[in-house]
Amino acid sequence: MALEGVTKSFGASAVLKGVDLFLRAGEIVAFMGANGAGKSTLVKIVAGVHDLSGGAMRLDGRPFQPSSPSDALRHGIVVVHQAINDNVVLSMDVLENLCIDRLCRGGPVLFRRGRWRAEAQAMAARVGLDVPLNTPVSELSLADRQMVAIARALGHDPKLLILDEPTSALSDAEAERLFRVVLDLKRRGVPVLYISHRMGDIRRLADRIVTLRDGVVTGDFAPPLDYGAAVQAMLGRQLAKASHARVPGGEVVVETRDLRVSAESPPVSLSLRTCEVTAVVGLVGAGKTELAECLFGARRPAAGAIRLDGRPFAPASPGAAVAAGVHMAAEDRAGASLVPDFDLSQNVSLPFTRAFSSLGLLGRSAERRHAADFVRRLGIVAPSEIAPMSALSGGNQQKVVLARWLSRPCRLLILDEPFQGVDIAARRDIGQALRDTAEARATLVLCADLDEAAEVADRILVMSQGAVVSEHFAGSLDREAVIRDLSKSTHAERHAA
Repeated sequence: MALEGVTKSFGASAVLKGVDLFLRAGEIVAFMGANGAGKSTLVKIVAGVHDLSGGAMRLDGRPFQPSSPSDALRHGIVVVHQAINDNVVLSMDVLENLCIDRLCRGGPVLFRRGRWRAEAQAMAARVGLDVPLNTPVSELSLADRQMVAIARALGHDPKLLILDEPTSALSDAEAERLFRVVLDLKRRGVPVLYISHRMGDIRRLADRIVTLRDGVVTGDFAPPLDYGAAVQAMLGRQLAKASHARVPGGEVVVETRDLRVSAESPPVSLSLRTCEVTAVVGLVGAGKTELAECLFGARRPAAGAIRLDGRPFAPASPGAAVAAGVHMAAEDRAGASLVPDFDLSQNVSLPFTRAFSSLGLLGRSAERRHAADFVRRLGIVAPSEIAPMSALSGGNQQKVVLARWLSRPCRLLILDEPFQGVDIAARRDIGQALRDTAEARATLVLCADLDEAAEVADRILVMSQGAVVSEHFAGSLDREAVIRDLSKSTHAERHAA
């Protein structure tokens, strides 16, 4: 696959400015770029979503310009897009999603399910997806939805596989299963374009690194790979090594006592304090999100108690939690955080529009000024503060969600996978912003990726099968111990060992 001088403009805005990129058989190319650099636009051109404005593409030495995503798929271009929900059909079950391309080719679904079941089971097993095939995809976690999308993609016979932030919702263990599949494709001669902000992924997989900045290729790095130079080429500046001294916690803000997120779950007792940023890490299904939902009023605990500032706390809804000073940025930004029909400033101000209103009328000017301030502070790349959400990259949409919850004081701030699709520099900026504003609140960050947790947290709690199994601290973090703890089964087993 070769791209020669590819350009793309949307109106007066030039997104790609003469991109040259080639991929050899059996080569894994890491494609790095800051949020808004144009990576996803380039992927959509290759995948037939967008037409190119200029330049040319060649596949197997022949001119290539797909008329649609299905045309690209027929030519062997298989893509897993960054927006997880864009890769699946929420109203269908797992089997139907895995076999959706076959469904589209005709035949009554009712009479084909039995024939497709074995094939779907094999596709799921290839990526380690262990869920009933009749489970509606809408009921799956984001991580399992991602694995469904990856399994479906691998069910084709790709001439080129493009993975756009494929591990953004995956823990280290789930990511490792994906890596084994990608390396198997490499051995079979399939080129892979791998887009990621996670340096661990790139170190594990990449044969070559290509960097993109402001729609222009700024570096093409062959072995031995210079990761620091690649990051500098991506950002246009050097990035200092991430480090921070542990900040000990102050007064207790939130305390759980024998909290059970479900009748079958083990009890969780923990304290969250001012000044301290606490991260919770765990594999998919460990119970991180369920714990956060109980704190935010989105789930009713099966047993136990929560105290907020020393008083019983049992919010009946997320609205009640927000009113009490508990804020949460959900993991699923597309389905649970952003309103696509609202512009950037409106998404930042929700649900705090009263602060910009007078006599029942919303002051749009004040709302826009407020959003513009956070555009600057978080480095959100957008045409303006009134840009539609569709004009922003996935990473910049994530920053909009974070801007909302950082823009108002609270007693507890919960961020569920806040770094999905966020570039390295932005991740550092967000982590610094969290620590700089942590004095008056407790901060809880849920992460699947240990590197992300270590970069932002003063304290790391490891969850496994609903239980908190260990506690670790910045400055003395034993990564091997954390990895061992991630696989522990229950709190009781830890004490029995």
